[in-house]
Parts: sequence; structure tokens; C-alpha cells
Amino acid sequence: MTTSAFEAATGDGPAPPDAAASERRAAEVRVAYEGLLQIRRLTNTAGGDPGAVPAAWERNQPARAVALALEAAGIPPSACAADGRRTATGYRVGPGERPDTVRVEWLGPPGGGAAQDEEQALARCARALDRLGWETLLYRGPRRRRFLEVEPLSAGQ
Repeated sequence: MTTSAFEAATGDGPAPPDAAASERRAAEVRVAYEGLLQIRRLTNTAGGDPGAVPAAWERNQPARAVALALEAAGIPPSACAADGRRTATGYRVGPGERPDTVRVEWLGPPGGGAAQDEEQALARCARALDRLGWETLLYRGPRRRRFLEVEPLSAGQ
């Protein structure tokens, strides 16, 4: 039996095909998130609080860590069809403009209302990330669309 490595949903992959796949995915996310918290407990010295600051693993792979944190918080990722068309509204995580930063956008299919929902949705993303020691800043980009710039807090902050 071949098992594939867990990958956090960045918002550029396909949507789960059915309810059973969604349930399996939710279980995988719970296990991965608990693993992330365990890594923090074992490696962070900031008062033993696993939520204090991102661990070295997260700092080395910030897009993956941020995507896992958002998915574990129950925030839906966007999804794309094989041809690249957006098929679901949700977060999209990608590299930021500066080194070691991540960009979080709220995207969806054309006419799906993502632009109208983005302020509240990104605020929810920011709250989930802030609790885990990520600093989030809200910006407006091209066409006045909002996005978050995310970076890890340092242990001294």
C-alpha cells in the first residue's frame, strides 16, 4: 500500500470529490495540526506555550504552515479545476513579496461573491493566524482587492 505525504490545502488544488473524501481530509488535517502543535511543544522555549511563536519547521515552510493553520481552523480553501478555473471560494496561500512572508487572498469563481466577502473572511484568517504567533497585515492590492501579508513573530515579540 502506498501512502502519499500530507499536503496542506493552499487553495490551488481540487475540491474534495464527495462528503466521504471531505471527512477523510478533515481527519488528516486534525492529525497534521496536532503534529504541528507537538513540534512546537518540543522545540519552542517561549514559556512552553505551543501557540506562542511558530517553530523552526514553520519558519522554513511558511506557506505550508499557514495553509495548515487555516485549514485546521475550519476556514475553507479555494479550489481549482484542472484547467485552472476557480471552483470554490476560500483562502489561497502563496509566497509573499518579501522573503519569509506569505500572502493570503480570498478567491472564488467569477461572480461568486468572493470580493464582497473578503474583508470578513480575511479578518477570520487573521484571527486564526494571530492566535498561533503569526503577524498579519491587511493590504489592498490591484483592483482594490484585499490580502494578508503574514510572517512569523519572533520569540521576543
